Amino acid sequence: MSYIKAEKLLPKELVEQIQKYADGVCIYIPRKEENRRSWGDNTGFKKDIRQRNAEIYRSFLKGKTAEDLAKEYYLSIKSIHRVLLQEKRKLPD
Repeated sequence: MSYIKAEKLLPKELVEQIQKYADGVCIYIPRKEENRRSWGDNTGFKKDIRQRNAEIYRSFLKGKTAEDLAKEYYLSIKSIHRVLLQEKRKLPD
């Protein structure tokens, strides 16, 4: 998130009205609901995690243990178990 000076964006009258309530204070103006993005959408991180988790599950199916996967991916064994369960639930019955 970057900051923009209110004077560059808003009409002078509006800046003066805001200063009555928040003079010199940084305020956050949230996005409209219809413009919000999900976590990880901008960076592609969510996609990377999905790929990593699918890879972990494939490795597990090929015989790697949860302990080996935890060491390989620098995750706790509990996290590996969570990933394995989530990936297993994605498969059709």
